[in-house]
Amino acid sequence: MQAPSWIHRGDPAYPPVLSSLLGNDAPPRIAVLGDLTILDQQSLALFCSVKCPGNLILQTYDLAQRLRQSGVTVIGGFHSPMEQECLTILLRGTQPVIVCPARSLSGMRIPAAYKQPLEQGRMLLLSPFADKERRATVETAILRNRLVAAVAGAIFVAHAEPQSKTERFCCEVLAWQKPLYTLAGHANGHLLTMGATPLRPDNVSLLVR
Repeated sequence: MQAPSWIHRGDPAYPPVLSSLLGNDAPPRIAVLGDLTILDQQSLALFCSVKCPGNLILQTYDLAQRLRQSGVTVIGGFHSPMEQECLTILLRGTQPVIVCPARSLSGMRIPAAYKQPLEQGRMLLLSPFADKERRATVETAILRNRLVAAVAGAIFVAHAEPQSKTERFCCEVLAWQKPLYTLAGHANGHLLTMGATPLRPDNVSLLVR
């Protein structure tokens, strides 16, 4: 497996949206492994809190399958249980996937499920973290999530627990005036009140315009 390489701020491949949205918090460099041209495609960021109501879990499964069938490029940290399930579904397709661990790529064991997509040129791993950051923490997860949302063209949050870090993160995304989608329903009423757009799993066309 090829070793990760670095793109620095100012390099042509460095996403300019990071500087415009994150300002001084934009990472000075990003470690990359995989096909860097995937960054040129419009992507959808996928997030979900660790706890997710059962009815939303079923809808999110459905949405992930429809994203796979529609060929939508999806980006995420894929850390929470629901996010991991979505990644498993997405990796069964042929569309590009961008995975952003909340740790350094250096020394990271590449999961077996990643190897074929990497070899096929439909997966990209991104990390803004230095070699010494060998494990995920709350702080690195927050920084990773901001990177994911900044790079993405739109953001989908299956569920954010009220008063959670994910909910506060949604507030920041809305302040960026980026499209934020969530599943309709009582459990996500607080997100809809904040300004998120309701999305039905059968209406993926909203995400691929």
